[in-house]
Amino acid sequence: MVYPNGTVALRNVNLEINDGEFVFIVGKSGAGKTTLTKLLLGEEKITGGKLHAGKYKLERLPKRHIPYLRRTLGVVFQDFRLFYNKTVYENIAFALRVVGEKPSVIRKRVPAFLNLVELTDKSDRFPDELSGGEQQRVAFARALANNPKMIIADEPTGNLDPEMSKELMDLLVRINKLGKTVIVVTHEKSLVDMYRKRVVTIHDGEIVSDRCSGGYTDETC
Repeated sequence: MVYPNGTVALRNVNLEINDGEFVFIVGKSGAGKTTLTKLLLGEEKITGGKLHAGKYKLERLPKRHIPYLRRTLGVVFQDFRLFYNKTVYENIAFALRVVGEKPSVIRKRVPAFLNLVELTDKSDRFPDELSGGEQQRVAFARALANNPKMIIADEPTGNLDPEMSKELMDLLVRINKLGKTVIVVTHEKSLVDMYRKRVVTIHDGEIVSDRCSGGYTDETC
């Protein structure tokens, strides 16, 4: 991946993530993690090689098809990106309304996802009435609302304390056990090492390691 100004963001990347996997993408700032996320979301266009996300071939995906690609992905950002003039319930319901779901479906799905992230009692609260960890859980619920095949979490614990970070990572593990593919982009090695998961390390735009976290072997990952 080469940007218009000539900056090479990713090079010689050969990576396959199977359905239902849980994968950490790690590396220092500027390593290429954000570029990889943008490519998967269709925010940047691949400049060489091939990139597939489910049935979509991103190297030749027309712009008009990008919204359909994004409906298969649930994305959680470090800065939450919630609507602060909407309640918790309304934030999650919005994700369903924009894709044209019926009100009857919304009424069923929103409480189910509030229950999953343990925020049923906060449905009528506004984001600024919640803790940082609770806001991130709302973001998780919203990302799951459209039943995506893949969840991409971009530095999801960057603004949280260690205890809350662990709680949210445990939530992502539970989401993975529901059959979702989970990709967590992070630089927090100490957090990654708590889990027996696949870890892909990027350095200067290249994959330098693809292994199991926490010192485990590939057979036990």
